[in-house]
Amino acid sequence: MNLNFTALVFPLALLLMALEYWISQKTNKQTYRFGSTISNLSVGIAERLLDMVLHGSFYFVFNYVYDHFALFRIPNTWYVWVTLVFLTDFIWYWYHRVGHEVNLFWAFHIVHHQSDEYNFSVAARITNLQSLVRNLFWCVLPLLGISPVMTSIVLIIHGTYSFFTHTQLVKKLGWLEHVFITPSLHGVHHASNPEYLDKNYGDIFVFWDKLFGTFRKEEGKPTFGLTTPLKSYSFLWQHFHYLAEVLYRVSLSKGCWEKVCVLVGKPNVMQGNEREILERKLFLKRKNKLRFSGNNYKKYVLAQTCSVFVVSFLLILFSESLAALSLLLGIFFTILTLINCGALLEQRRWIVLVEYLRLFVVFFAVAFYVDNGLCYVFFLTLSFCIVLSYSYIKENYLKLVFEGSC
Repeated sequence: MNLNFTALVFPLALLLMALEYWISQKTNKQTYRFGSTISNLSVGIAERLLDMVLHGSFYFVFNYVYDHFALFRIPNTWYVWVTLVFLTDFIWYWYHRVGHEVNLFWAFHIVHHQSDEYNFSVAARITNLQSLVRNLFWCVLPLLGISPVMTSIVLIIHGTYSFFTHTQLVKKLGWLEHVFITPSLHGVHHASNPEYLDKNYGDIFVFWDKLFGTFRKEEGKPTFGLTTPLKSYSFLWQHFHYLAEVLYRVSLSKGCWEKVCVLVGKPNVMQGNEREILERKLFLKRKNKLRFSGNNYKKYVLAQTCSVFVVSFLLILFSESLAALSLLLGIFFTILTLINCGALLEQRRWIVLVEYLRLFVVFFAVAFYVDNGLCYVFFLTLSFCIVLSYSYIKENYLKLVFEGSC
């Protein structure tokens, strides 16, 4: 799939989210909350941007499997396409179920379930680690003899359909719920109510859940999110907290077999206190946080999110004509900004250090592309002065962003 085409996902998704937000406001649904929505978008922006680098790798793997290991050469006919839609949903069911029932894979998939919202922005909460696992499952298709082009197209169909199931604005759809996964049924999957846990793994069809005993219709109001809410907007902690918890539990396990059982066992083999212990060890609980009284930081977070949205869109749109260094600098700057947004939402004092890093990336990029000796001297001198003024800048920066509340 052409990367310029994938760039259209950004404005289209944002338009749909804006429409959903407007409708929810008009109907008093209140399905969007500032911090959660920014967090959802941050994860989605990072995934789309890094997928720009990984996309070619995924297609290469599909192509390699098809050329060297395909069991058949399946033709491009209408009935093959129909069969392929059902086959991909069957594979998705098992990928999705493994993602919930095996600790190591749940560590990659859990990010998608962290939000206590349920709206279109939640559909963006896909990590590249999760995408990597998912594409390994999709290798079954070229292995059977489905061409990489057909494989890619049907995956786009699945991704598009699943986006529209992440909303509360669409209620139950009658007889359609006996055939398709609807927003109501997928909302059950995202719920943390005990009766709804590990249900409705299907992406498009409900057949597989009914066949394998994991189907559940919505019978009471779902409570969205994890059974133990993460209560963190940290970009990095959201991505890696459960992997850290699993590895911590592995480190305490005795013998190779017990360690393997933690890695490939179900989440219920965990003790349940791993996150609390790690947060205390890593000072993520309450220390090093500011106390704020105003909303300046929200405006600043919103401005950064909008700017990084534009930068990511342009990077993907012009990726084929940009030099590798330009792409890397753009990606690095974007990830730093997303980390900074999470730190701002959590009122962390070390946000100033991230701001310094972002500023130095900009200095380096300008100096490198101007490629002038005086420019290098100017930015080195400016960087030196900024470093020496760290204490003064930090104090005034925090007062400005948090309205003098720190």
